[in-house]
Formats: sequence, C-alpha cells, structure tokens
Amino acid sequence: MPKNKGKGGKNRRRGKNENETEKRELVFKEDGQEYAQVTKMLGNGRLEAMCFDGTKRLCHIRGKLRKKVWINTGDIILVGLRDYQDAKADVILKYTPDEARNLKSYGEFPESVKINETVTFVDEGMDDDIEFDEMSDEESSDDDIDNI
Repeated sequence: MPKNKGKGGKNRRRGKNENETEKRELVFKEDGQEYAQVTKMLGNGRLEAMCFDGTKRLCHIRGKLRKKVWINTGDIILVGLRDYQDAKADVILKYTPDEARNLKSYGEFPESVKINETVTFVDEGMDDDIEFDEMSDEESSDDDIDNI
C-alpha cells in the first residue's frame, strides 16, 4: 500500500475560498450582456432569471462558476445573451449584495428591483417599547402543573 504523503485530496481544496475577502472591481454590462435577477433554480446548472429588459430567460451556469460560486433565488447576476436563442442566456457573474446596491445607486437597475439580502441592523433602543405582563413565581408554577 502506498503511503499518503500529501495534505489531502480535492475535498480539502474545495473548502478554501480565498478570493472572498478581497474586493473586486465592479463589472458593468457590455453589448450582448444584461443584468438579471434569479427567479427559480432548476437544477443541473440551470436557472430561470428575469432580465431587467423585461424578458424571462433560461440561464445556464458556466463551468467556471458552477461549483465555486453558489447562486440562490433573488441574487443579481450578469448574463450573456445568445445571438441565436433569445430565450436562453449564460450566467457570467454573480454580484454580491454590496455590489448590487452600488449598481442600483449608479442607476444601472430599475428602481423596482428589490435586493433581498439587504442587511439592516436594529437601532439601539428599538426594543424599549416592548412590555411584558409580570407573573409571580407561584402563578407560573401552578400553570405549568395544570398544563401537564
């Protein structure tokens, strides 16, 4: 039996995602490309997306993104349109929620587009208005016994 001298196989490498922390340059659409929002995941590397030109298209996730970039319903993506099939397109890039917000502020998206993964932090002091009825210890223990 040969001895394993490495530090693991492809599954070990799969766990690393080194490019997530670094900021990448914002990519705008070019000719033959369109922004879209994922409406439905179909499986087998395919999805249904509503393009911002008003057309619903069947999109194919290209091999470079397939197991490295996870795409979910509601994500904003950049698709490459096909010259010969208007109802189909290819996913070129997935935008992070921050990049999608930046593109919306630049006026690249229509105002009606909702970016699902907006992170909203609760302001300090928001829970000051909540009031609970106070129960004594004797009442709560009696109720617990009655429910059993």
